[in-house]
Amino acid sequence: MLTRWKLALGRLTKRMWFRSTLYGALGIITALAGAFLKFLIPTGLATRIGADSVGNILGILAASMLTVTTFSLSTMVSAYGSASSSATPRAARLLIEDTRAQGALATFIGAFLFSIVGLIALSTGIYGDSGRLVLFGATIAVIIVITVTLLRAIEQFSRFGRVGETVDLVERATRESMKRRSEDPRLGGAPVVPVPEDALQLFGGHVAYVEHIDVERINAIAEEHDLRVHLLCQPGTFATPDRPLLAVEGAPVHDVCNQMMASMSFSDARGIDNDPRYGLVVLSEIAQRAMSPAVNDPGTCIDVIGTCVRLLCAWSERGGKGGAEVRYSRVHVPRLEAKDMFEDVFAPIARDAAGSLEVNIRLQKAFSALAQSDDETVALAARNHAGYSLLRAMDALHFENDRAALRAVALR
Repeated sequence: MLTRWKLALGRLTKRMWFRSTLYGALGIITALAGAFLKFLIPTGLATRIGADSVGNILGILAASMLTVTTFSLSTMVSAYGSASSSATPRAARLLIEDTRAQGALATFIGAFLFSIVGLIALSTGIYGDSGRLVLFGATIAVIIVITVTLLRAIEQFSRFGRVGETVDLVERATRESMKRRSEDPRLGGAPVVPVPEDALQLFGGHVAYVEHIDVERINAIAEEHDLRVHLLCQPGTFATPDRPLLAVEGAPVHDVCNQMMASMSFSDARGIDNDPRYGLVVLSEIAQRAMSPAVNDPGTCIDVIGTCVRLLCAWSERGGKGGAEVRYSRVHVPRLEAKDMFEDVFAPIARDAAGSLEVNIRLQKAFSALAQSDDETVALAARNHAGYSLLRAMDALHFENDRAALRAVALR
């Protein structure tokens, strides 16, 4: 699981202004580099190469980059709105944090600032002949970077915000989160044991989602005060003032309890980084919207089902149920349960798509594939949901031939 600092740093670097600011500063530094490197260029070389034309090139570049930047930004904003309406508003956040789109926009902003600063510096005469040659070389390099970025942006912006691209984006984020959690299924803690009745329960006092749990710090506090801690929540748990988050064995004082609760951070919204189940929830919402009467798009729902099968098969193969190193022996941490993941994604789809024969056939095939998993918890959850889904479909499908076709698939 990502640490608190890595999580905060990752979110900072994914902010749209961060990359644009970084590229803008790089553009300014590049534009001024000629004033400091002009002593390395032999006198008279600039005139022979033709660096005097750099001013005209920078003028064209500045005007075109301002237009391209404005167009790119408007395209991205339109894509965010399209993703919110056609997929789910929860996926728009991933689009906003997409580093590929941010990189294209930041490149255009950096090129614009490079051109403006270069024109201003040229008007002051700080370059000289040799400095103008350095600026000319930098301008050629910037044009090459812009050309490559534009070619990539053309393809990207043509797909940006579309449902298929949004599903792929959510899948990538969920896969990375699942991979991190499967490598450390208990967050370094010890296996779960029964919680004694006399254990002191600690409440967060927040109405928010658990964002991060610093198990290492909780374990250090427990060792210092000879305590044993039971984690009663996961990243993504909705915390309320009456919901216990920790149970402590021993005799902790008030300050120690506050220190343990301070080891947990909260957020108003869930995030996929430390909460792979949320990625499945977002995928489920996309499938539910696709099956709404206003959209009626079974193909997208079927695509989402296939995506979830890939994710859950990968989770099973990585050993989500396997052993893990116990680094913090005084903290007992529960694993993510496969049945909860199935409830997150398949139960809503089976409910909202109960009347669609095509979707129910794909659901039964998906459950059949997952039932072959070596992870018994995944296989059991697949078999249970296959039965639930079939019952819902039998109740919603009124045409007997459709019922017979689905029953035949389920029996196979």
